[in-house]
Amino acid sequence: MKRFVHVAAMVGALAAAPAAGEELVVDLSGSVVAITTGFVGSDLLLFGATEGAGDIVVVVRGTQGDERVRRKGKVAGIWINRDEMIFNGVPGFYSVAASRPLDDILIAAEQFDNQIGGANLRLEARDPARPRVEVEAFREALIRNKQSRGLYGSKVGKVHFIENRLFRTSIHFPANVPVGTYVVDTYLAQGGRVTGNKTTLLEVRKFGFEARVYDLAHRHSLAYGLLAILIAVVAGWFAGIVARER
Repeated sequence: MKRFVHVAAMVGALAAAPAAGEELVVDLSGSVVAITTGFVGSDLLLFGATEGAGDIVVVVRGTQGDERVRRKGKVAGIWINRDEMIFNGVPGFYSVAASRPLDDILIAAEQFDNQIGGANLRLEARDPARPRVEVEAFREALIRNKQSRGLYGSKVGKVHFIENRLFRTSIHFPANVPVGTYVVDTYLAQGGRVTGNKTTLLEVRKFGFEARVYDLAHRHSLAYGLLAILIAVVAGWFAGIVARER
């Protein structure tokens, strides 16, 4: 109950803020998504207020990195990886929410310039010499893979307006959400174009035992590998003893 009262109080404060001259005011119900043991996903509330009329589009982008996409082919009746392509600067997480259908809010050029919508993400292939048709096929496969894992939204979420000036939307982070610094862009749109923009940063972090394992795997990969082998050997040895006793 205290959390809802706190959020309501913040929304009330935001309602008066645009009167001071700000066109768009935005905040999140939390600045950190904490991944601990038993983490099954989380939802954050984004809320804000506008000075006047307009539509709202919210875009959430996770930490960028390189992604390898493989294509399988059949050889002697066996499916194996026959081709691959690496894309640079791929967001680990991507979602979009809007107060109306995107095409009703923004013209195509504005969506492209601001990378709003999966079709407008600038996913650059590391090998630009590959035929465009082939690059597009791998690009579409990359987005499908992300969507199947719940890391890219397959549909545009809903931004709800309250009394024409206040708005809110819920951002869902699945259990397999990658860690890092996320960028949350909130756009105010009028007449098919972006007229205002607020950027909010969000941290997705591991805590407790999860954080220690993650840190060991990424900062001390050799030690992590040796420890994993040791655990596997001990587990096998113990299982052998149990089998013999039975």
